[in-house]
Amino acid sequence: MNQECLKSMLNSVRQGELSVEAALQQLRQLPYEDIGCAQVDHHRQLRQGMPEMIFGEGKTAEQIMAITAAMSEKGCNILVTRLDKEKAGQVLQLFPAACYHAEARCLTLEHQPPEQRGKGTILVISAGTSDIPVAAEALVTARFLGNQVEQIYDVGVAGIHRLLARGEQLAAAAVIIVVAGMEGALPSVVGGLVDKPVIAVPTSVGYGASFGGIAALLGMLNSCASGVTVVNIDNGFGAACAASLMNRM
Repeated sequence: MNQECLKSMLNSVRQGELSVEAALQQLRQLPYEDIGCAQVDHHRQLRQGMPEMIFGEGKTAEQIMAITAAMSEKGCNILVTRLDKEKAGQVLQLFPAACYHAEARCLTLEHQPPEQRGKGTILVISAGTSDIPVAAEALVTARFLGNQVEQIYDVGVAGIHRLLARGEQLAAAAVIIVVAGMEGALPSVVGGLVDKPVIAVPTSVGYGASFGGIAALLGMLNSCASGVTVVNIDNGFGAACAASLMNRM
């Protein structure tokens, strides 16, 4: 339940359109709802300004559909991350209005347009084409959370002129998410060019000595550019949530 839903319910009580007992019944399930396979946190929208979102990996299609149904009953917009194509197909059969973003491995179901709360533009940058799935997850999540989002893909340090040619776009962004694998150098470069928050996302892309993204993670944590913040490996979702909060400040 978001603030608008709560205000609407309270106004209905005040105007006599909804009984106190009926309102109490709705509020009893406000903190969370036990649906057996999950404790759905309906209070999160009010508490954090963003609804609970569903991590699809490791959940069955049936569990995802049950959580989606419970949240939909409260009018919440739905975001499912790390959802493969097969499970997405099953979910879409029950919720045909949903949209599957194959590149990002995300599914969204919007019962109302996301409230545009961002004060500026979030720019998502990927170092290489192989990093795009993680960057796409960040892009879909940031848009879901009510931000204007732009993207620049495949501008890694192996051809840094590709990034330097986008100087105006870098300067115009409010928050920048930089996604990179291999040695993870790109966030340091971007951080040295701009005067805004840079969120670095290491990916598991790379040959053996990249250790599944650990090399990129350590490179980003040791960035010589001031103000670069680092999230977990392949965590485009977490980067977008942090960027969204920064963009509301």
